[in-house]
Amino acid sequence: MSRLLLLSSSKAGSTGYLEHAKPLIEDFLTAAPNVINRVLFIPFAGVGKTFDMYLEQVRPAFEALGITVDGVHRAPDPIEAVHRAEAIAVGGGNTFALVKRLYEANLLTAIQQCVALGTPYIGWSAGSNIAGPTICTTNDMPIVEPPSFNTLGLVPFQINPHFISGKPAGHNGESREERLTEYLALNPNALVVALREGTALRREDDSLQLVGELDGVTFSSEGQRELKANSGLDHLLIPN
Repeated sequence: MSRLLLLSSSKAGSTGYLEHAKPLIEDFLTAAPNVINRVLFIPFAGVGKTFDMYLEQVRPAFEALGITVDGVHRAPDPIEAVHRAEAIAVGGGNTFALVKRLYEANLLTAIQQCVALGTPYIGWSAGSNIAGPTICTTNDMPIVEPPSFNTLGLVPFQINPHFISGKPAGHNGESREERLTEYLALNPNALVVALREGTALRREDDSLQLVGELDGVTFSSEGQRELKANSGLDHLLIPN
């Protein structure tokens, strides 16, 4: 039983931090009969702020829903804290820093085990990126070197959050489409799901849905395909 809410971003447009996500989080965590009262937050993607600062940034959105948030960095035994968590949330920031710290804390396997047993998982940005098999489709700079690019594999496809189509006038670097096409040129069997800001993937065991007002895109060796907003995507859970 896998329960996932994978948000592209912590903000949508000019909304406040996690403001657009609160209805999605509320529906995901507080629907009967499995009401969640406490969430374990993993702030390891944060770089320009301390873990405590990140925890305090995240708390208001959850507390508005009646949910208490604890930081894994404050736990005497982080692995035990993951195994005892009612739900797990992993925030955005730098994906390489996040993965390096998860490896150093030996938390990847613990998270995988808990999610497989039904512990709800929420991620946004980098926290969503690591739900795929690897971080090879992140948008971030490799500011540190993790032991591996392999991550949680909670879904069988790569994720590209913060997806923006095209490029602004005067920009001569590669577009996101071009970058993902480069990835597929060397990884032709992969599938990439690109999520625009304000959208998310919600998984309930063998059911997968794209939620939000905007369409998504898949990239594969067969080309690009649009994913309609609020459509069922169960077929994407079938491994290639």
